[in-house]
Amino acid sequence: MHVLVKGAGVAGLTVAHELTLRSADVTVMDPNPDFGQAASWLAGGMLAPWCEREGADEAVSLRGRGAIDRWDMMLPGEVHRNGTLVVAPARDQGELDRFASRTSGHEWLGEEQIGPLEPALAGRFRRALFFPLEGHLDPRRVLGLLREKLAARGVAFIGQVAETTGYDDIVDCTGAARIGQTSGLRGVRGEMLYLHTPEVGLARPVRLLHPRFPVYIVPRGSGLFMVGATMIETEFAGPISARSMMELLNAAYAVHPAFADATVIETGAGIRPAFADNFPRVTREAEAVVLNGLYRHGFLLAPTMAQEAVDLVFSRTEPGGNCR
Repeated sequence: MHVLVKGAGVAGLTVAHELTLRSADVTVMDPNPDFGQAASWLAGGMLAPWCEREGADEAVSLRGRGAIDRWDMMLPGEVHRNGTLVVAPARDQGELDRFASRTSGHEWLGEEQIGPLEPALAGRFRRALFFPLEGHLDPRRVLGLLREKLAARGVAFIGQVAETTGYDDIVDCTGAARIGQTSGLRGVRGEMLYLHTPEVGLARPVRLLHPRFPVYIVPRGSGLFMVGATMIETEFAGPISARSMMELLNAAYAVHPAFADATVIETGAGIRPAFADNFPRVTREAEAVVLNGLYRHGFLLAPTMAQEAVDLVFSRTEPGGNCR
């Protein structure tokens, strides 16, 4: 079976990987080979199904619990299984209690336990929630490695295709590009920063509870940190706003004052595709299987949703299917 995958973000690459596991001949089409237009490029890379339950449906948590093992299978050694630490300023301790009431899989830490876990935060917070089963990865590194692995397996990467009639099936993973084409799909703007400072060392993502949106700091190694991310109901894809930058910087400073002297390496803003329930869907539309609506859960849910998409592809060749 020869399958064309449209899109080379996290959805497209995980679909292509799943297809190769089932011995399909795969071509991936994306006009942006450097990932520059993919929402995945701006992702935090947190594999945090228990934390995400605070603001997401239980289905997100349940489907995301196998993400760490799936990513470890795809790219051994790229997942950091160090858990997630959730903290709050002294004035927002009620937010920490609320977060705990809406989630599971955590343990409470006192001030004397936070320091040994994250020495840089010693004495800075009286309480914290620790989610020991969660993990994280570096999205940019993972996207590149997964593309290299697929190319080594014989997957062809092309910028465009004139005709799609030569393929047995098509899987569309073009994300926000389908807004206006797929019913109910909308865009949610996310903004982020990359900061560099040698004065702070973190071993895991740290979430600071914020009254408007969750702010997280994810270590990338060598003093580099990703700080994100806003969630704004707009499809405007322009540069980061001054307000968002100030809020993200203030949040980083609240976690550790050394971030005030950090270098701003990069700012970014992108559009995340989402449906009304903020849960992704796999559907067959016309002549293609469409995987879309990953919202803010791209790396968490892509492996499971890719499997569902490929199941739909192969259902056409099985008894009772309608293979062309």
